[in-house]
Amino acid sequence: MFSYDDYQHILFEKREPNILWCTLNRPEVLNAADRRLHTEFVELWKTVDADPTVHAVVITGAGRAFSAGGDLGMVENAYRNYDEIIRILNEARDLVYNMLHCDTPIITAINGAAVGAGLVIGLLADISIAAENARLADGHVRMGVAAGDHSAIIWPLLCGMAKSKYYLMTSDFVSGKEAERMGLVSLCVPQDELLDKAMEVATDIATGPRHAIKFTKRALNQWLLQASPIFDHSLALEMLGFFSEDMMAGVQGVREKQRPHYPTNDRAGF
Repeated sequence: MFSYDDYQHILFEKREPNILWCTLNRPEVLNAADRRLHTEFVELWKTVDADPTVHAVVITGAGRAFSAGGDLGMVENAYRNYDEIIRILNEARDLVYNMLHCDTPIITAINGAAVGAGLVIGLLADISIAAENARLADGHVRMGVAAGDHSAIIWPLLCGMAKSKYYLMTSDFVSGKEAERMGLVSLCVPQDELLDKAMEVATDIATGPRHAIKFTKRALNQWLLQASPIFDHSLALEMLGFFSEDMMAGVQGVREKQRPHYPTNDRAGF
């Protein structure tokens, strides 16, 4: 298990009263998750839960983004690489389940773009607070793979099936304001009030009745754990996409900032 000193891309600050402030710290790439940070995403929740001095944890991003998802180099390296795909599958699975089994209340302060693995953390938190100018998107489909990770289990519960299908099948962005209106996040505040609001909420949680809060979280997370077969299914389908030429077309499209041509459309049979 990781100790705080083992982390390379997450900064930690202990704040009173018993709050752990965590900052994702790769601002030069919008806090995108390379292989190392992806592993740190997975391990963080076990580290936090093992610290009895932490009554609430806040996650935010350095610079102008929360986290822009997975590093494209990591995605390219996994293309048709069976062992690497299995590694990513296991980490993606552990990230979701480690968050759901973490007893410590988790608060996210979404200060900008939140995509991919960053969005997993942003939305699976117990309380998610977005800046008005935050931009949220599940970009899996645009990358040529199925929307796995967290989305199949949490989006329908948060904002309903109609909105879930629209945003997950189009990969459109959602603003912080619209995310709050849809029920996708807990709160939305102006950018300059975000960190103060996150601290206010964390203080309220950290000074509240620990076991009552922890057990309320544990009970509510049973809704998500009941959907485990849906999550495992979606994750397997996502990994299947790592063998498809569509994924590499998606990577190229992101690099070139334009909609790609997906090779599977050439075999549609029309």
